[in-house]
Amino acid sequence: MTLMETLFGTTLITADNTWGLLGIMCITVALSIWLEQTYNWASKVSGAIIALIIAMFAANIGIIPTNCVLYDDIVWGVVVPIGIPLLLLQCNLNKIGKLTGKMLIVFLMGAVGTTLGALISFFVLKGAYVANGGNISDLAGVASMMTGSYIGGGVNFAAMASAQGLKGTDVAAAATVADNLLMAAYFFVLIFIAGMKWFRNKFNHPYIDEVESGVDTGKTQAAAFWGRKDISLMDIAMNVAYAVAVVWASTIIAGVFSGMVPSENPTALQDFVGKFFGSQYVWITTISVIVATFFNKQVVEKLNGSQEIGTYLIYLFLFVIGVPANIMTVIEKSPLFLVLCFIMVCVNMAFCFIGAKLAGATLEDAIIASNANIGGPTTAAGMAISQGWSALVGPAMLVGVLGYVVGNYLGTLVGIILGV
Repeated sequence: MTLMETLFGTTLITADNTWGLLGIMCITVALSIWLEQTYNWASKVSGAIIALIIAMFAANIGIIPTNCVLYDDIVWGVVVPIGIPLLLLQCNLNKIGKLTGKMLIVFLMGAVGTTLGALISFFVLKGAYVANGGNISDLAGVASMMTGSYIGGGVNFAAMASAQGLKGTDVAAAATVADNLLMAAYFFVLIFIAGMKWFRNKFNHPYIDEVESGVDTGKTQAAAFWGRKDISLMDIAMNVAYAVAVVWASTIIAGVFSGMVPSENPTALQDFVGKFFGSQYVWITTISVIVATFFNKQVVEKLNGSQEIGTYLIYLFLFVIGVPANIMTVIEKSPLFLVLCFIMVCVNMAFCFIGAKLAGATLEDAIIASNANIGGPTTAAGMAISQGWSALVGPAMLVGVLGYVVGNYLGTLVGIILGV
């Protein structure tokens, strides 16, 4: 029970008060963007993380509920699918090798670390989990979910939760909370590492040096990056039409593959094809990247404002991601999930930083690659922007998007290995 629920028997803004919740969400996102573009401390933290933290605070004291139609149906069901195609317009695969460089190597090593971390955490915790009355298959399912999430992002978490039969369960809710709590702390750790003398002595850090030696413009890095750009009514109309068309086409294609799977006793291959290729997010990503790669001049160069609109929509999503992070849920349902996430993040970071050292990559490459693994392309790009590493924004998005694909494969593999 939160403070407000104890006092009034319900949250201050109830789950059926859609306009009130929408107001809180939009005001929070606007405040977060204003803070990151006005104050250097907020720019370094990033508006995305500020929005997530405010959402966590509001949910934990009972101002807003942790579940409602706005979050589950509107943001997850409409806002996120529309935002992804707009953000992926920047992801031209013809440029991926040139743009990502050694960051791609570090990212893939981090993906291996995440997978290994999932297996290690499962075997370390399974005894304690069963002793506390937990079902071993649930722990394996969470390991699979977190593998997908900590290589790709929330899209993969949702896909793996569905694949493992945990979507909408208390187990998935507790894992979500543990994930969100740990991620909030993890982002601060990465920012702290960027300023640590020990890490700077071990790695080259050209982008950090460039920012620190640059001329003070009186603006935060976020304000400089998101400066006012040319955008017309036609641009807005075309961006929205494009994004909706991609989602529509993806839904149709995913439905075709889902319909190919027998309703009773499907084979393992049929089940995988149905769940993977039957996911609209797989096709949203695929179609968007095809357009960005092969129709750059015809589409991408003519859609001004796509990055701004897409980023705003993802900020709304990050607010919703922070809402389920009710600390009591983890304490009551499974604190071991927090330990599982902690082990996976630590192994991922070890692989990223050691991999960066072996590959001769920069400190910034290691930080952004790990962020792209654990947080996904949006938070990785947001961190690059907030730190003033503008040249790494594109690579951060590219490797993060690659994680959307790799995450589902490796998440499924972990589930198979652990016998789910």
